[in-house]
Amino acid sequence: MRRINPCALQRRILIGVGGGISAYKVCEVVSTLAKLGAEVRIVVTDSAQQFITPLTLATLSRHRAYSDRDFWEPTHGRPLHIQLGEWAELFVIAPLTANTLAKLAAGMADNLLTNTVLASTCPLLLVPAMNREMWKQRAVQRNWQQILSDRRVHSITPVAGVLACDLPEVADPQEMSAFGAGRMAEPEQIVAHINSLLHTNGKRDLATKQVLVSAGGTREHFDPVRFIGNPATGKMGIAIARAAVHRGAQVTLVHGPMDVEALSSLPEVKLVGVTDAGQMYEALSEAFPTADITIMAAAVADVRPATFHPEKLPKRSLPEQLKLEPVTDIISELAQRKRANQQLIGFAAQTGDILHPAEEKLRRKNLDAIVANPIDKADAGFGSDTNQAILLDSTGRKLDIVGCSKLQLAHYLLDFIQDSPERGWA
Repeated sequence: MRRINPCALQRRILIGVGGGISAYKVCEVVSTLAKLGAEVRIVVTDSAQQFITPLTLATLSRHRAYSDRDFWEPTHGRPLHIQLGEWAELFVIAPLTANTLAKLAAGMADNLLTNTVLASTCPLLLVPAMNREMWKQRAVQRNWQQILSDRRVHSITPVAGVLACDLPEVADPQEMSAFGAGRMAEPEQIVAHINSLLHTNGKRDLATKQVLVSAGGTREHFDPVRFIGNPATGKMGIAIARAAVHRGAQVTLVHGPMDVEALSSLPEVKLVGVTDAGQMYEALSEAFPTADITIMAAAVADVRPATFHPEKLPKRSLPEQLKLEPVTDIISELAQRKRANQQLIGFAAQTGDILHPAEEKLRRKNLDAIVANPIDKADAGFGSDTNQAILLDSTGRKLDIVGCSKLQLAHYLLDFIQDSPERGWA
């Protein structure tokens, strides 16, 4: 059995900071990457320095931050923008302003940032932020679509939310969604995309694929306030959906009840919310026929109360014994409908011996692959941000993944699926 033991990030990341109030979010991005072991270099535009100082970014990155002042100074070595462009394994611009976007779309180079873009060949991640009316302008959208046509360019589009200029207008938080896009993505989302691009080196190997993912736990209600459930949070399923999107896939996520904020970090994903196993079965059955890859990461109930009481039962009326009945075995039903060109992957959350139960489930349910996942170890399983697993497939391959982030595990799983000698993509 082959083993992967992920280590520190140890990659070279160049970050360009544009002039916008959301530049403050870049501080957390830089700090997080440095703590993960990455080498981070910063290019700060003149306008960005109106919002954040080079000293702040230099302190967080453990390296000086470069500005146009450095660009125009005489040098006896190789030009700074050439050095930086060749050094970077990944180039991120956040926030990307309308002004810098226009320059990139036109191929202009009038400062250190834009010169370095033209001097680099690595993947380029653009993270725009601006007033919603500016973002909606036809010229801005034309420039945006033009730059996205470049295969090296990846993006995190702005999201709906409160903008700095809109704060005085907010009367009711419920109306926030009506404000439209323009808000820059949150640091956690940016760091996740950076990690994905470093893992894939910018390849979009799922660009033609439809990926279906199930996530979270189900709730089998006894009455309106009591249910049989489990501790699943959906973090692993969200990580798989996110990794697939970053690799170019069209993704549908069928999820049980989970944190709304976590779901808001997946603007490119089609979200289908359900509560119980029956609803999850219906939603997955509807989406399954068009899916190329289906990954069943949800923790679905095995049984449900035989009787549902539409009103809350008083404590004195609770039965001493709760009669249960089985729910539909969703993954087995989908396996019976699976076509030759589809891949169906399951999860086996186990305590103790995780390998043999997963091997048995892989055979019995006619799966293409399965993730054997320990839930009785520290920093693995339900609710944690990290995980470990053994990946197995129907050809007998086994891959042991030692502790890593759930996003890393998601990418290792997608690599494993596509490398299958029987079911890999041409």
